[in-house]
Amino acid sequence: MTSISDPQTEWELAPPMSVRLRGMLRSTAKASKRDMVLAVSIIILLLGFFLALFGPTLARTDYERTDPINRMQGPSLDHWFGTDNWGRDVFDRTIVGTRLSFLVGFSVTIISTVIGVTVALIISYFRILDAIMMRFVDGFLAFPTILLALALISLIGPSIGNVIIALSITATASKIRLVRGAVLSLRESTYVEAARAVGVPVPRILLFHVLPNIVSIIIVQATFTLASAILAEASLSFLGAGVPEYVPSWGNIIATGQGYIQVGFHISFFPGLFLTVTVLAVVLIGDSIRDHLDPKLRGRLKTTAQ
Repeated sequence: MTSISDPQTEWELAPPMSVRLRGMLRSTAKASKRDMVLAVSIIILLLGFFLALFGPTLARTDYERTDPINRMQGPSLDHWFGTDNWGRDVFDRTIVGTRLSFLVGFSVTIISTVIGVTVALIISYFRILDAIMMRFVDGFLAFPTILLALALISLIGPSIGNVIIALSITATASKIRLVRGAVLSLRESTYVEAARAVGVPVPRILLFHVLPNIVSIIIVQATFTLASAILAEASLSFLGAGVPEYVPSWGNIIATGQGYIQVGFHISFFPGLFLTVTVLAVVLIGDSIRDHLDPKLRGRLKTTAQ
């Protein structure tokens, strides 16, 4: 007779994460065939990936070279998005700026998710540690994200790496609170109690029983973290606390054109449009994934479709 503490039995109690991830990907792929909004959002995100990888190659001019003679020109065949106050091509700077926005967004999402999930799993399983650590988390959450990021940037200096560090710190606190709440609801579950009763080590309980059951929550939250990080990076660059002005970023391109709205609205309009569409696509993807992974919402969606 197989013991409950055998690895095979543990995996039967909670399917391995790889199986759950494949199931979620298949569910998302099927959903995109029925949900036009999700399909369009995924296409926009993939297009952003393409621009982030090949933006400098696709640039038709030297996006850092100034050309005062052709400054403040409107959109034309030579300059699709016009030129800025230094004569630089706005289209080239906008598509090159996609790389920085995606680099910061995905870096912050990955770092905050890994650290936040790891810390939340550990502290939520030990009551004393949970009580101590959550007070620090509550302290971080008491400050608005942008203000806390600005304070950190003012201490460590503006650069791409420091922007990633500052936004990762602010995003990790919210991730810890969310995952902690999910783990607390699973900590008293029957299968967790059974595994604990037969002496299964705590790390195995966390990895094989708890973590696979909160993967969907983590994935959905990661999409919103990505959208927030892209928007926060643009906000910091707009305020002058992000990357230097000569480095193309949607935020500092918008900031460059803020003083020329009446005579050159195109400078801020096009990077602002890219930022809005990208953030909206990521948020819609997160909403759609949540709807199709949640059994209650999935049933409601099927009923509506019928």
